[in-house]
Amino acid sequence: MFYKFLSTLLLAFAVSANPFVPRDAPAKLSISRYLKTTGVYNVLKQDQARARHLAFRILLGEEIVNEPATNVAFVYVASVGVGKPPTQYSLLIDTGSSNTWVGANKSYVKTSTSKVTKDSVSVSYGSGSFTGTEYIDMVTLGSIVIPNQSIGVASSSFGFTGFDGILGIGPVDLTQGTLSPDSSATIPTVTDNAFSSGQISANKIGVSFEPVQGSSQSSQNGELTWGGVDYSKFIGSIDYAPLTSTSPASFYWGIDQTITYGSSPILSKNAGIVDTGTTLILIATDAFNLYQAATGGVPDNNVGLLSITSSQYSALKNLNFNINGKTYSLTPNGQIWPRSLNSAIGGSSSSIYLIVANIGTPSGNGFDFINGYTFLERFYTVYDTANKRIGFATTPFTAATSN
Repeated sequence: MFYKFLSTLLLAFAVSANPFVPRDAPAKLSISRYLKTTGVYNVLKQDQARARHLAFRILLGEEIVNEPATNVAFVYVASVGVGKPPTQYSLLIDTGSSNTWVGANKSYVKTSTSKVTKDSVSVSYGSGSFTGTEYIDMVTLGSIVIPNQSIGVASSSFGFTGFDGILGIGPVDLTQGTLSPDSSATIPTVTDNAFSSGQISANKIGVSFEPVQGSSQSSQNGELTWGGVDYSKFIGSIDYAPLTSTSPASFYWGIDQTITYGSSPILSKNAGIVDTGTTLILIATDAFNLYQAATGGVPDNNVGLLSITSSQYSALKNLNFNINGKTYSLTPNGQIWPRSLNSAIGGSSSSIYLIVANIGTPSGNGFDFINGYTFLERFYTVYDTANKRIGFATTPFTAATSN
């Protein structure tokens, strides 16, 4: 516990000495999208593996680490500095986990700010994992400098080819059990420490994505806004929904919602999560069956997603997500995979694939949907730790026809 005590003292000293001026304006960090797939089924299998891991980790206390997915679909990466002077690492943005760690691709560079603790740290993600040592170090997020942040330094990792680690921005309780021997301890997230050290004036993050345009498999098309929101990224007001109390979704950025296809009910009010680490929109098996019947989609053997004809696409209705009394409608164009990237997932360039897929379990389990990237690219979101809520707003891309 000595290093935990030391790090607390150092943080207290840093705050009392006031080397950082609290920000009134939020700080921005650009993030980039990459599409990395190999072979067939990867998009669906990756998302379903993640869903199983997130749910079973809480329900059964089990970590699922043996899923054979060799790569991932859409991933979102930020350049994060660690140390003084900072070494830049390409870290995946993840709202479904809360540990920040480096070393999967580029080795950790120790500097004068590096302080090793007595704890080891390990986290699994369903299609990957890492094990290593806990350090306390300076972390730089754009213009934000966090003086004493717990990070993991990987001695081994699986499933992160081409990237250096993860920037975890989920709820802090997800860090419990990741340290050893301090297994009961939680680790303040980068957002928590940015707020407590006076770097941001509010303990929240605004997240902006944009739909895929063109055939490029990588682009800078996202932004994290630390400590507030970027008003240029959304239209009208932000409406907030309280975090769900239903487990296991309640351990994540979870909400309650209902889903209708046009005016037809698809999913009654149930709990699920909003997640940057999932590509598709996953819904409970019974809800998916209703959606499939309503759209006429047929499973494609090459990609695992539902395929529809041009005439069926023309007949698609809006998919409506009712969240805390507000409705967020996904247009027909927002329900299909970007056609310019069909070949990247092993599909036919002339096919039309739906991005709504089966989560693999029936409704009523407390983890009945995941609103993944294909939802988030159409709506601005705010992850508000201080008030235990998530905000949603429409954007210029909500009704875009870019696919």
